[in-house]
Amino acid sequence: MTDPDPPRRIENICKFLLMLLAGIWIGFLIGLSFVETPLKFQAPGITKELALGIGRLVFSTLNKIEIAFCAVLLVCWLIRLKEFRRWYSVVPILIIAIVALQTFHLLPALQDRTDQIIAGGTPEKSHHHWMYMVVELLKIPSLILVFWFAYGLRGCQQPHTTAKS
Repeated sequence: MTDPDPPRRIENICKFLLMLLAGIWIGFLIGLSFVETPLKFQAPGITKELALGIGRLVFSTLNKIEIAFCAVLLVCWLIRLKEFRRWYSVVPILIIAIVALQTFHLLPALQDRTDQIIAGGTPEKSHHHWMYMVVELLKIPSLILVFWFAYGLRGCQQPHTTAKS
């Protein structure tokens, strides 16, 4: 039996993807940014240079995943746009802007600092690390809102069929 309302099916898939994406993304942020990273520097026998190298690899990979997540977020948001109130649209835009800031400004600056430290140098003081942590913290409630908005979107019910007599 085919779905009598293909647009509704696509909307339901987007709703599911938004909820799934938000949940997974929040898990990545908490697990990597706020649990793994601080613990890595406390591990016995690990040097600061090695921890920085691992961190650089982890955050570079996480950033690539976040870019893919932003693409899914954008597509689903555009498909479901008619159901979003205007202020709801601020949330996906904020998330995409944060990832863009991290991709094009913060991560390159932090990678330059890690290069200097790994090479034995001492980089100048910078606000980039704190700024990165602040925007990571902003992403978590933003993603919770994406989940909440997606959960509240209409259209997840099965289409009603009328019984023929």
